[in-house]
Amino acid sequence: MSFGINCLLANDLMTARAMAAELDDLNKARREIEQGMQQEAERVLTSLKFSEDNLPFAIALYQADWHQGVIGIVAGRLKEKFHRPSIVFAKADPDDKTNDEIKGSARSIPGLHIRDLLEHIDSQHPGVIRKFGGHAMAAGLSIAANDFEQFNRLFQQYAETWLSKESLTGTILSDGELEANLMNIEFAHYLRESGPWGQLFPEPMFDDEFVILQQRIVGEKHLKLVLEKSGVAFDAIAFNIDVKQWPNAKAKNAHVAYKLDINEFRGKQSVQLMVDHIKAV
Repeated sequence: MSFGINCLLANDLMTARAMAAELDDLNKARREIEQGMQQEAERVLTSLKFSEDNLPFAIALYQADWHQGVIGIVAGRLKEKFHRPSIVFAKADPDDKTNDEIKGSARSIPGLHIRDLLEHIDSQHPGVIRKFGGHAMAAGLSIAANDFEQFNRLFQQYAETWLSKESLTGTILSDGELEANLMNIEFAHYLRESGPWGQLFPEPMFDDEFVILQQRIVGEKHLKLVLEKSGVAFDAIAFNIDVKQWPNAKAKNAHVAYKLDINEFRGKQSVQLMVDHIKAV
């Protein structure tokens, strides 16, 4: 039984408080580790020299000193930044010099089922992949370090075959403009209860032009906004924003693609726009 469950089931208040304090310390330590991993991921991305002119169909990277704990984050960042299926590898056991296995974390884009692609490589080239598993958008796999170059060539080859030109454009599909009278807590609850959303049943996405009332960075790279439509103000947030472009003091209006969500703070609920894309207009 987990420590958190034990805290909830504690027999007395003093024990529960002590366990709650320990849980809080563990959570703070986890956030520090996560922040360090995020910084490492950003350094990896900065070191890459990809541009629109030399961008491959898929990205696979391996570095001997990378830590397994950061590869999923790096793969996700690569996928988000370059809109390409991405796999990042690290040593399976850095302390065992005789272990030649490396583990990869994969993230994909709409239009390419990453697990099916790995299965195809495995069936056509037995032995290159030792083991794999996952689903359409994320997967894990293990290969020998000496087989990385061969795997990378195969990954590139089949990704180019499987991906359409449309899949590489990073097109955002929108359900269109949401009327202001529907941008309320009741409709947000209705959408939330209509899930679960998935690969072939995506969460509704809306887009519209808003007046920017406020904009600021929170948490180092997240853009917090107050947007106005039809005289009504809405809180909005865009995660992992390009801080070189935002905040933009010159931008008075923006075209925003967003999901309607619910923000809960101190027991109160309010509508919040989860921004997928923002462009000054």
